[in-house]
Amino acid sequence: MNINSIISIKLKQILLNLNIKTNTNILLVKATKYIKFGHYQINGIISLANIIKMEPIILAKNIKRELELFYIIDKITITNSNFINIFLKISWLSYNLKKLINSSRLNVNIVQQSRNIVIDYSSPNIAKEMHVGHLRSTIIGDSMVRILKFLGHNIIKINHIGDWGIPFSILITYIEKININISNKLINNIKLLDKLYKRAKRYYDSNINFVNQVSFNLLKLQSGDIFYNRIWCKIVDVTIKNNQHVYNLLNVTLDDIDNIGESFYKNMLSDIVNDLQSKKIAIGKGYLSLVTINNDKINRSGNPVHLVIRKKDGTYLYSTTDIASIKYRYEILKANKIIYYVDSRQKNYFNNIFFIVRAANYVPKSVKLEHHILGMVLNKDNKPFKTREGNTIKLIDLLNESIRRVSIIIKNKYPEINNKKLIRISKILGIGAIKYFDLSKDRSSNYVFDWNKILNLRGNTIIYIQYAYIRINSILKKINIKKYRYYNYYEYYFNTNEEILLIIHILRLEETINNISKYGTPHLLCDYLYNLANLFSNFYENCHILQSNIKIRISRILLLVVTSLTIRTSLDLLGIDIVDMI
Repeated sequence: MNINSIISIKLKQILLNLNIKTNTNILLVKATKYIKFGHYQINGIISLANIIKMEPIILAKNIKRELELFYIIDKITITNSNFINIFLKISWLSYNLKKLINSSRLNVNIVQQSRNIVIDYSSPNIAKEMHVGHLRSTIIGDSMVRILKFLGHNIIKINHIGDWGIPFSILITYIEKININISNKLINNIKLLDKLYKRAKRYYDSNINFVNQVSFNLLKLQSGDIFYNRIWCKIVDVTIKNNQHVYNLLNVTLDDIDNIGESFYKNMLSDIVNDLQSKKIAIGKGYLSLVTINNDKINRSGNPVHLVIRKKDGTYLYSTTDIASIKYRYEILKANKIIYYVDSRQKNYFNNIFFIVRAANYVPKSVKLEHHILGMVLNKDNKPFKTREGNTIKLIDLLNESIRRVSIIIKNKYPEINNKKLIRISKILGIGAIKYFDLSKDRSSNYVFDWNKILNLRGNTIIYIQYAYIRINSILKKINIKKYRYYNYYEYYFNTNEEILLIIHILRLEETINNISKYGTPHLLCDYLYNLANLFSNFYENCHILQSNIKIRISRILLLVVTSLTIRTSLDLLGIDIVDMI
């Protein structure tokens, strides 16, 4: 259920009854921060009153009079600033709380119109180990996959791996130069393959003859040369297997079937360029093909912005592949929306790609193209997060380090814990800590990576959230919940502020998830969880359970159970496993 939506729909009906039909969206329904101002508040009365030429207090009183008839509302007040404060009926809140426990999805509604949504995320390059720069795209993209699926959309995951282009030709040409056999361990081990690519890249940067050979071999690779394709297939296979190990460790839903790399579109590229030229969108000089983005954009030299889609030597670029991929996703996958989770530094590039596919009529305006930009992970000096030697941190090393640190914390706190349990819990909390810390940050902002904050026992961290969940389960185990299975037949009694605030927050889950689905902002779910854990803590400290009479006890047990289910469901939507007990 969505309380905000229920009140907003009723408000629109009231405005129509009052013969107010224009600018009704000025009025906003929002949850209050403090219970003394009610549970929900209506803002914008003064702005709307000015437009319709009415005294704000009269408008507020007219709305109040109509709202007081709404069965879910207990009381309404109007502030001196003409805000309308709404207090909901506790009986109505209790009824909806009870419905949650009998729902496999916590009574969160499925969308009325399911959409085909393609989500492009993670997208590492082949022949390299995944590094910290892939973290945000991978886990934020995967969280959005889970959330949008939960709401009922048809999601198509795409891992647009970088398995084509110059970097590949550099490596393959170098392998040919130093005469490495395809069975050599340098090719079959991702760490050694990564080092081999770095050697090849250094050689490429210092030898003009090698540069020319790389360009020639790239054309051969893109033309289907058997020798180069054999090496290419081997390198792709080794890299994908290594990446899958990282995805499994991260509890990310990407699998082999989701890998649709740049090479997948290679047979479309020539037709794309020819079509863009025939439509006068691209201009060609020899083999060089350029697209002028639009007449309003100029570069630093004062010239129009161009995007190269085919080089003079006949080879194609990332831009050509991205154009082809969007065309494919609309025409073949029938996408209603395409979302990219990519670094913020690619903003202008994607704007240009979107401009081209629109201009070429490859995708109609009804299909949304969205680049959900991602900030960078920084060190304490606000510079890109790297090793002391200046190398990019490997993602697998970062995850293993988190597991190691959590293991030490648990061992110190619970010295008697057995080793098997220690390993299992350390893995769940170690991976969860990294994921939650990243997901709790606004995706568009940079953030500083700080172990002390990531593994803090307090604050908006996974350890604090998991501790709340563990404590609830511990209480329920102590209570022996099986004795109270008949509580579904009871009328519930909630009368403290701590109980009411916790109930209302639990019932805001759908509202939170819907907001996330609109803007691709999973940090809102982390904020929701942190507030939920705080409200539970206040409830537990101020509301006795076993010492209460039977009716109040059963009501509070229900609240414990639903809080536990809400934490579990929310963490699952973030792709984070839970720890029941330690």
